[in-house]
Amino acid sequence: MLSLIILFFSFNASASNLLILGDSLSAGYQMPIEKAWPTLLREELAQRGHPMTIINGSISGDTTGNGLTRLPSLLQQHKPDYVLIELGANDGLRGFPPKLIKNNLEKLITTSQDNGAKVILMQIQVPPNYGKRYTQAFAQIYPTVSKRENVDLIPFFLTEIITNNDLMMQDGLHPKAKAQPWIAKFVADELTPLL
Repeated sequence: MLSLIILFFSFNASASNLLILGDSLSAGYQMPIEKAWPTLLREELAQRGHPMTIINGSISGDTTGNGLTRLPSLLQQHKPDYVLIELGANDGLRGFPPKLIKNNLEKLITTSQDNGAKVILMQIQVPPNYGKRYTQAFAQIYPTVSKRENVDLIPFFLTEIITNNDLMMQDGLHPKAKAQPWIAKFVADELTPLL
């Protein structure tokens, strides 16, 4: 059963809000939510001088279309200053057309911006066994959308660890709990110049 897990970590009253809109890669797949990288991200950002309230709006299995359905209520409820979009992996795994994914990402961005949030997009990649043509077309979606919508694009955190069996689950798709602190640090390093 899928359920939305919202986490609040307030450093002080003046902290900005960051909404993470993602899938199982951000939802803490098969681990306690307190071990997932979004939970650990607050401390990493605070150490870099960016006190932040983290709202984890990630749900395992979500596609860009699912995110688009859920986003308006999340924006209304939490009024985030920043939205980090980590979606598209499930679209790719299901072979959705790149044009559909691109359109959904653009709508996610404009909906967030219309609600006053600064958007940061995360590059997503699919496994190479989907064929060179689809893999390349999929990978190109993100820089194209980033440029067209004028939003910052940060690297996919799995790129650095996906070949490390010690950090990845047996499915080869999801990072283990022991990878989460590394991911939190990686994401904090990428976000810090953009906040």
